[in-house]
Amino acid sequence: MPLTAFQQATSGLPLTTEAERTVVQRIGQDIFRKALMAFWNSACAVTGITDSPLLRASHILPWAECATDAQRLDVHNGLLLSALWDAAFHAGLLSFDDGGIALFAPALSAQAREALAGASLLRPPTGAQSTYLLLHRTRWGFKGM
Repeated sequence: MPLTAFQQATSGLPLTTEAERTVVQRIGQDIFRKALMAFWNSACAVTGITDSPLLRASHILPWAECATDAQRLDVHNGLLLSALWDAAFHAGLLSFDDGGIALFAPALSAQAREALAGASLLRPPTGAQSTYLLLHRTRWGFKGM
């Protein structure tokens, strides 16, 4: 379980300064990535690309907005995305509906929209992922989607 691994990895670290918290965050992010790699079978959730250097462990609800470590490390709060999809997702240029279909923001160029059209997650979101995706859509103004 990612939370248990995080707690074990950070059990000996003092949490008294911001610099030490940065180290803790990096350890947590690595654990989160490993958990997402396992959950998504080491493949981009949209394209199926398996080249590890091109894959990003994307938080649906951003790390800084998570209320707890458990939420930060929850695989259901994540998508394993190739760099292009990760950049667009985190910029709010795209999101996914409850069925995993890609939704595009009006700010996305027609050229990009055409290139990315018809995309969806390779498997439907879990119930928990749908909850996080609703927060993502709301945050970025995907109204009625």
